[in-house]
Amino acid sequence: MPEPAIEMKGVVKVYPDGVIALRGVDFIVERGEIHGLLGENGAGKTTLMRILYGEIKPTRGVIRLFGKKVSFRGPWDAIRHGIGMVYQHFTLVPTFTVLENLHLSLSAIEKITIDETQRRARELMEQIGFNVPLNERVEDLPVGIQQRAEILKTLLRRAHILILDEPTSVLTPVETRELFNTLRKLKSMGITIIFITHKLKEVKEITDRVTVLRKGRVVGTVYTSKVTERDLARMMVGREVFLKITKKPKPLGKPLLVVKDLWVRDERGVDMVKGINLVVHEGEILGIAGVQGNGQRELAEALAGIRRPYRGKVFLEGRDLTSMDTMARYRMGLAYVPDSRAVGLVADMNIVENTILTNIYGVVTRIKRILWNIAGRLTKRVVESFEVITPSLSTPVKYLSGGNQQKVMVGREIIREAKVFIVSEPTHGLDVGATEFIRKTLLSLRDKGKAILLISTDLDEILQLSDRVAVIYEGEIMAVGKPEEFSLEKLGLLMGGIRE
Repeated sequence: MPEPAIEMKGVVKVYPDGVIALRGVDFIVERGEIHGLLGENGAGKTTLMRILYGEIKPTRGVIRLFGKKVSFRGPWDAIRHGIGMVYQHFTLVPTFTVLENLHLSLSAIEKITIDETQRRARELMEQIGFNVPLNERVEDLPVGIQQRAEILKTLLRRAHILILDEPTSVLTPVETRELFNTLRKLKSMGITIIFITHKLKEVKEITDRVTVLRKGRVVGTVYTSKVTERDLARMMVGREVFLKITKKPKPLGKPLLVVKDLWVRDERGVDMVKGINLVVHEGEILGIAGVQGNGQRELAEALAGIRRPYRGKVFLEGRDLTSMDTMARYRMGLAYVPDSRAVGLVADMNIVENTILTNIYGVVTRIKRILWNIAGRLTKRVVESFEVITPSLSTPVKYLSGGNQQKVMVGREIIREAKVFIVSEPTHGLDVGATEFIRKTLLSLRDKGKAILLISTDLDEILQLSDRVAVIYEGEIMAVGKPEEFSLEKLGLLMGGIRE
């Protein structure tokens, strides 16, 4: 038998603050396979891949590539050994063309002219069936094409091991299918692929084997064809998980949030929200489906008071909010979960401080003094209710895993039990157990008569939770209807700007 492409043995990682991220992990990936990597938030997936990519050093353990022992000094060293990583958030320069990005990447590891970069890129695209416009600026390209450019950049550096971190999180169903076709083509060329995702359906569809981590240890490595999604979920969280959540029919109450002819510009002065009209009723979840970058963030920020619309009105229970600041809206009963942890959290602040950022009026006296005992109790509720894994409440959030940061950000809003919730990507980066909990919590709020505007790129989430669905494309609402009125194909077309 040939040597495995990757063999990580007894990998341990202990951080300076004493947190043990990995506890003797063995991880083996065969040549030319697509290998899934699953685990709860904080299970150690990211740490393991950062070690493999040379970003951090293991405390103990051995790494072999194709039978040869290696020890990387940094990512550039891993790249020279043929490892490439495509991050969830792309590392392209938006104002550069695709070709300029490719040349920037290649010239960092070898002397090469831009003409030679272009020749190699066209050759490689022909070989793998890619079509990426080399002379277009990255910021002008759809997200799916940007991802292709990122993969092309990695392959041009002669990577024969490709690590993909949540690669479908920003893609439409059509773009996801195209990505999977590309991965199968790369596999046929002998490229070894590690596929990190929280979407069990995708694991079943694209991977050959899958390794599951839990609390820094390997639970098991299995052939994907021999397990069900439920089996994988159970391995991840150690209990039965309900992957499909059903909601009870509920008559709509009075309108709580009303949006009339809303127009919003971004920092460049470009119209990102174009005349949107929406109504969210008491006891309703209205889902906004769309590919990231089509005005969802600007819409949410305008509703939360962070960004001012230049035309249109926003009403809460009949009161005009349009000129009110964020704090006034919060006092009136609005809560907001942003789509980015970088926006919603202050990395250097601890969990207590981050929890009270949006609850400050509840823990501050008239003389502007913070009552830290109340703040601590509030934070403890969030940590316990949302099962945030943390050494202590005084831990800065930058030391939490991405998923646990997300739990803090979502939890601090949900425990307020406001009247109207603007919730953007609430389960982004969460494992199946945490996702199940958040989704059930949103449905519970809906059943209590709360109005929820749910913005998500996860179509399963939109279709499972929403009472009505609105599809957004380039700042306009393409269609509104009940979930059962939309097939995945129809949603995909609408999200791409095509009305049937």
